[in-house]
Amino acid sequence: MTESILLRADRLNGEPPIFRGCSSSELVILVILGAVVWIPVGLLAGLLIGAPLMGVGFAGLFIIGTVFVAATLFQRIKRGRPDGYYQHRLLFWAEDLGLRRAGFIRRGGTWDLGRRCP
Repeated sequence: MTESILLRADRLNGEPPIFRGCSSSELVILVILGAVVWIPVGLLAGLLIGAPLMGVGFAGLFIIGTVFVAATLFQRIKRGRPDGYYQHRLLFWAEDLGLRRAGFIRRGGTWDLGRRCP
């Protein structure tokens, strides 16, 4: 009798990790955020020294560094946790600051039906 290798798909409902545990959509967000921060800073620094294109080039290097460092941090945050963990933590943080309602029940303790028995 021949043995067959049983292959099971992993992460059917989630995006696969591409770079340091981040999915492609997470990497795109990291690149966009890095560009929003570093391109104006690099352009301004380049204008101050008289070489704006050189400032944009250095901004590109800083964007790559930002993506690498942020992906490493996300890898540590996500290690051993379920999918969507850090999104929930971000929602809880925003709710604690009063910026937005998370929509989760965060009350601890005993629950009752709200009725009193005679």
